[in-house]
Formats: sequence, C-alpha cells, structure tokens
Amino acid sequence: MIPEELLLAKGASRRRLEMGEIIFREGGPSNYYYQLVSGMVRWSNFKSDGEEMLHHLLQAGDVFGEFPNDESCQYTATAVAETPCELLRINVDALAELLKEHPDVHLEFTKLVAEQLRYKFFLTDIICTYSPKMVLLKLINYFNDHGKYICEDCKRLMLTRQQLANMTGLRVETIIRTFKQLEREHQIHIIKGKIFIPADGICSASCAS
Repeated sequence: MIPEELLLAKGASRRRLEMGEIIFREGGPSNYYYQLVSGMVRWSNFKSDGEEMLHHLLQAGDVFGEFPNDESCQYTATAVAETPCELLRINVDALAELLKEHPDVHLEFTKLVAEQLRYKFFLTDIICTYSPKMVLLKLINYFNDHGKYICEDCKRLMLTRQQLANMTGLRVETIIRTFKQLEREHQIHIIKGKIFIPADGICSASCAS
C-alpha cells in the first residue's frame, strides 16, 4: 500500500461509496489507480447472461485498477463496492510521477504486480488441472499461507460459497458437496454453515483424488 500522504500530496482524492456502487466498468478508460482504505470491493467480469467471474475480493490495503501504457488503455474488469467502503483515487499520470520520485515505493509496487500475476497463474492452473476437491484444498491453503480471506483469530473462511463459485467457475452445488466431503474427512469444520480450517492449514498432498 502506497503511503496515503504520498498519494494525497500528488492530488489523490478520497471517495466513500455505498454497497453496490460501481467504481469503474470493464471497457472504460483506465485513467485512475485505486487504493482501498476500508471495506471490500469485488473486481469481476460479467457475461451477457449475468454470470460473474470473480478475480479478486479486495480488502483494506489492496490496490486495483490497471496501470496503462498508452492513452487508449481500458479497464479489463468491473469494480463494485461489496460493502460500504472508502478508497483513494489518483490519476495514473500523477502515479507515474510518484513512482519515479520514490524508487523504493516503485520497487514494492512492482513486487505487488508480480504477486498478482503469480496468483492468476496459480488460479488458472488449479482450475484447469485439478478436481473440485483439489481446487478448494489448494485455494484455501493459498489463502491461509498468504493471509487472505481467512480470519487470523478464529480461522474462519471469509468467502461465501457463491463467491468461491464465481472465483473458480464451479457450481455452488459442487462447492457445497465438496465441503461436506472435506468435513467427513476431517479436513475442515462446518459450524452453523461457516467454514473453519485447522490452524496449520489443510493437507492437500494426501487428497489427490
């Protein structure tokens, strides 16, 4: 996360949005970089029939919006406020100046972009290669290892079954059935409909079926 004072000094504006508000749409000109201060944002593609492909469920501290390499660059996905949220928005030209002036920030920014690319390659690989069971096991372990979408205190998975379906392309019914199988195998715990994982994660190596 780029320090707020640097963004504000370069002309960033602070915006507050209500749940369901559109931040930008796929195909729109990508003139701004966004940094989430509080709340959650969905970054998704939507098919003509309304089906959603969820790329990221962004949390406080996450960044989003493409960094264009020419003036015709467009957003490749749509960003929607999942909850009431607050964000910082800065023009990409001002962001480019900021990164040039602060090489240390530029380096961290580059690392972030690289990590996002690694995640997309990881997700594409497991979806194309593995069974639904292994997709969920590997995905949950990834979230646990990277401190994403899992409560640090109680180890509850903070994603709904619908969000996981939108993220993986699996049917909600498949997600539900697979979680029940994992509970029978003592890989996870389901308490009042909530998914909890062991403190040390779940074992995917022995569950290749």
